[in-house]
Amino acid sequence: MPGLWGKCQPGRVRARRECPGCLRVHTKEPCPPGTSQLSAPGPPWGIRAPGAALPTGRQPRTCQEPPAPPPRGDLPRGFLSLHSSFQPATPCVLSLDPPSDAEPPKIRVPRHLRQTYIRQVGETVNLQIPFQGSPKPQASWTHDGHALDAQRVNVRTGDQDSILFIRSAQRSDSGCYELTMRLEGLEAKAAIDILVIEKPGPPSSIRLLDVWGCNAALEWMPPQDTGNTELLGYTVQKADRKTGQWFTVLERYHPTTCTISDLIVGNAYSFRVFSENQCGLSATAATTKELARIQKADIVAKTKGFVERDFSEAPSFTQPLADHTSTPGYSTQLFCSVRASPKPKIIWMKNNMDIQGDPKYRALSEQGVCTLEIRKPSPFDSGVYTCKAINVLGEASVDCRLEVKGKASATH
Repeated sequence: MPGLWGKCQPGRVRARRECPGCLRVHTKEPCPPGTSQLSAPGPPWGIRAPGAALPTGRQPRTCQEPPAPPPRGDLPRGFLSLHSSFQPATPCVLSLDPPSDAEPPKIRVPRHLRQTYIRQVGETVNLQIPFQGSPKPQASWTHDGHALDAQRVNVRTGDQDSILFIRSAQRSDSGCYELTMRLEGLEAKAAIDILVIEKPGPPSSIRLLDVWGCNAALEWMPPQDTGNTELLGYTVQKADRKTGQWFTVLERYHPTTCTISDLIVGNAYSFRVFSENQCGLSATAATTKELARIQKADIVAKTKGFVERDFSEAPSFTQPLADHTSTPGYSTQLFCSVRASPKPKIIWMKNNMDIQGDPKYRALSEQGVCTLEIRKPSPFDSGVYTCKAINVLGEASVDCRLEVKGKASATH
């Protein structure tokens, strides 16, 4: 560590810190006879501000009677007053600077720990708190002002951080944890709030207040255990006695009374209510003991005589075939539409000859639309084409003329 210098009479004096709590003082230049090197172990003695009076009851002493160090708090830090051991000396004052590598303790709390740290029951708690200080400060933890339970809480302090670890958190671990770092009379503190929560209990009771029309009124009492945190609300569900399936009608509902509407006439309903907090819904629910029966009104329905309509009809074409001219080698199609009930049988003919089964032709019928596709026609395919529809009530037919003109295109 660097030496610190000052001037005194007689001679010049140099002071050097040898170790914590120890200061070696000796003259740099020859001093008058009778002076010698002096080592003062322990806390620096004779420390006072320039011009300040000596502490009460203290007088300069000779080396035959070693000086007793005054209380540390009597004089300001940073000044050393030296008195000659062999003659009445004029006090010599040295200004002492703190060691260059000394650093006061400082705690840096992570951002996510500056607000309440929430964990669920059974989860681990692992707090890593960085700190600064040189030499290494001493760390201590407290829980709500009391010492930690060593059987539940583990603490490890390194050179740059202190870690608090709880393997399985319980609700009793909630509270304020305070970290204190101490170094040579200085200290730094940081407080961290931990909240351990769990799922709430169900509402303590529920009852069916009234049933009218298609509505039912419910009332329940808050749960006795909220899970060590505030409730987010209640979830209300209903179930029909016939199906037994539960359906949610209200979520995160805060009041303790509600009215359920739009119930189906003639059914009987059960209702249940869950409590909810940050951990989720309660494990069980409060269920009504009695059913809400939605009564049918005394209404007599008067039915009128109904005459069933007969939709049967004989085939009739709503869109006839149209004459068509085609080019040889290019497929062509003929269209028409028919209406009939029951569904009719469709027959295609060319020049009054049935062409069903001929691979050159493909006949389609879908939702009353009849289509005949002639694949790569030639002049030989010219003629009169007829579409006939037949069912049990009768038959109908339409025809058209197809002309294929020109020379057949070369096939590749």
